[in-house]
Amino acid sequence: MIDGGKYNVLGVEINAIDYAAAVERIIVAAQTQQPLAVTALAVHGVMTGVLDKTHRYRLNRLDLITPDGQPVRWALNWLHKTRLIDRVYGPTLTLKLCECAAAENLPIYLYGSQPKTLDQLAQNLTCQFPGLKIAGMQPSFFRRVTADEKLQIAAKIQASGAKMVFVGLGCPRQETWVYEYRDLLSMPLLAVGAAFDFHAGTVAQAPAWMQKRGLEWFYRLTREPSRLWKRYLLLNPLYL
Repeated sequence: MIDGGKYNVLGVEINAIDYAAAVERIIVAAQTQQPLAVTALAVHGVMTGVLDKTHRYRLNRLDLITPDGQPVRWALNWLHKTRLIDRVYGPTLTLKLCECAAAENLPIYLYGSQPKTLDQLAQNLTCQFPGLKIAGMQPSFFRRVTADEKLQIAAKIQASGAKMVFVGLGCPRQETWVYEYRDLLSMPLLAVGAAFDFHAGTVAQAPAWMQKRGLEWFYRLTREPSRLWKRYLLLNPLYL
């Protein structure tokens, strides 16, 4: 188990952590009802913080940022000699946490995306983990919520009995969400992005060999060029 603290990658503080340590921290926070703001950052997420100082401020006040992308793990190893042997990929972390949540009787809440995606995601997760309890679901508003709406959302989640919230709003909205709701909810808030679409089956994941070599961005770009070209063709070279 590796939990080596946070290290600076281009001004963004990333945790040198592995799956076992990340899962343990999150599950303990869920069991003890402690707030914990978590995200998994690939290059796009890091560069969004680099280019936007307000967002960088938010990121650096989250409790746990895992190295979601291989290039982020490589940077930790190269710059800080952390010796991480694997990344902590948001979609995989999601499944590991759902497995533990089912075993430990910790209900989860799904926030973000669209109703159809949420329904399919919930169905797939409960089929894969029969003991998993989904306390509630809320699709994205696809707009900035008001202060009153924010309090209502937090109250609804707290009243649901959920012990952790998975947030799928895309970067940087989901990181902003977990930052803003951290002090309103006594549970882990997990920004996991594409995990919703991947595990709902609406978007295909890159083959394992491409993921291992840090080429997931290329696979996703070929599948969704009109949506992702700016993210990868502009931000990836800046990161390098």
